[in-house]
Amino acid sequence: MQDKYFELTVTLDDSFVEIIADYILNIYEEGIELGEGEIIVRSESDLTFVKDALVSLSDNLETPIAMRYKMEEKENRDWIKSYQDSVQPIEVGKFYISPSWYEPKKDFINITIDPTLAFGSGHHGTTFSCLEAISTYVNDSHAVIDVGCGSGILGLACKKMGASVALCDTDPISVDSCKENFALNKESYDTLWEGSIDKTEASYDVVIANIIPDVLKFIAKDLKSATKENGHLILSGILDKKENMVTESYKELTLVEKIVNNEWVTLVYKKEIHG
Repeated sequence: MQDKYFELTVTLDDSFVEIIADYILNIYEEGIELGEGEIIVRSESDLTFVKDALVSLSDNLETPIAMRYKMEEKENRDWIKSYQDSVQPIEVGKFYISPSWYEPKKDFINITIDPTLAFGSGHHGTTFSCLEAISTYVNDSHAVIDVGCGSGILGLACKKMGASVALCDTDPISVDSCKENFALNKESYDTLWEGSIDKTEASYDVVIANIIPDVLKFIAKDLKSATKENGHLILSGILDKKENMVTESYKELTLVEKIVNNEWVTLVYKKEIHG
């Protein structure tokens, strides 16, 4: 281990943290830490290329994302272990989500996620709300698909509920992470692919999509088509100020529940076609 390491702190509006974290993970695979309105990247190698990539990304967006950067060189320590030690288990719905160094908890469905970053580990408001919805709307007779599966935590929750599970993500790193987490939990999925919902011709009792509102709007037709009659569609990743964008795209379905977690909204629809 080297004597020094580099730390890049990116400060930005909290609503963009997950989107920018996704982008960073496509160019940097060592793990990042997410906080409220900030992303921390650490490495024993110079991180200037990450900062430069973010500057270029923002400059090329139609509406630039304001980001502030702080680069520091620090005394090295086992910061991954230090971060892991700071990750606490959570209880949500029927589930207990914990790293492998914690004991399973009785009377809960246990899911193990070993984070090198606070991403897809159940702590974020959108993931938390989806797990609440899964506790209510998924059972062992269901076929489920998790669109934009990320770490695979939502698909794992469905599998632990006894459902058959398909998963997809456009990010190959997420696909690999999903495989690792299913293996860690000694569970198996039915199918997993790199890509989106348009690559399946199957239909599902429950369709889950925890992604950004613009994508929920863009792929609305495919998500609705993949949902069986009387099936449920769980949509999340929605900032409250963008809720109307999503509800307009799914207005022919029946909204059966709205879960609010701080500024994040999760919508549960039933596919009952009106008129």
